[in-house]
Amino acid sequence: MTAAADAMPAPAAEAQAAGSSFYAGMKVLPKAEREAMFAIYGFCRAVDDIADDSAAAPAERRRGLDGWRAAVEALYAGGEPGLAAPLAAAAQRFGLRKADFLAVIDGMQMDADEDIRAPSLEKLDLYCDRVASAVGRLSVRVFGMDEAPGLELAHHLGRALQLTNILRDLDEDAALGRLYLPEELIAAAGLATREPLAVIGDPRVDQACRALAARAHGHYRAADAVMARRPRGKLAAPRLMGAVYSRILARTERLGWAPPRARVKLSKAELLWIVLRRGILG
Repeated sequence: MTAAADAMPAPAAEAQAAGSSFYAGMKVLPKAEREAMFAIYGFCRAVDDIADDSAAAPAERRRGLDGWRAAVEALYAGGEPGLAAPLAAAAQRFGLRKADFLAVIDGMQMDADEDIRAPSLEKLDLYCDRVASAVGRLSVRVFGMDEAPGLELAHHLGRALQLTNILRDLDEDAALGRLYLPEELIAAAGLATREPLAVIGDPRVDQACRALAARAHGHYRAADAVMARRPRGKLAAPRLMGAVYSRILARTERLGWAPPRARVKLSKAELLWIVLRRGILG
């Protein structure tokens, strides 16, 4: 999808979501909540595709993201929402907050403005908050959670999922000129270069990745602790998302990050087992 892409209609958003690891978590939701999550997913895919469009100049990507900002602002001002029209029903029904949609766009802007390379831990945390935990803040309102436990879950599960993606997608990101492993962990592993392909081609990258994986595990534990308290809300979806991605992280960790690497993907049978165990049995 390019910077000029239109908003993704619900059926198209669901079709694209079907290829993601989040799909099982969405499908266990009741119809209204499921449709809201597909609308959020469609929005996230649209702005992510703009940020990742390597064929577009930075100025074009910025215009695309600014178009989404204007559409979100118009939606909440009661004007013509344009691109944001597919979000209108979910925003009204579940009280979704404008600030969270704008935070997601700001996170994508970080990718569009520059190829992120070895950010500080502080910058990486800000990026994770915008591109993942902000999505979590939208999601927990759809799940019907109360404010405090919902924000806590969004904070930790969003970061856990994003760090897992970073650790799973080293090669794909490096091919785009990006390196999300934080500067502090790369330096601690003894690596002097910050050039993405050179970093991921060095066996010492495994040490930096394991340190980041430990942080992700901490966020998974904190998210599990929130859900173990059984707060109000439809928790099957976040349980499934956490179970799927924590398994991906654990398997990636067992294989290690020293080159050559293999990208971990769960089989349909494994996903079904997780759905049965976490989605139905809780």
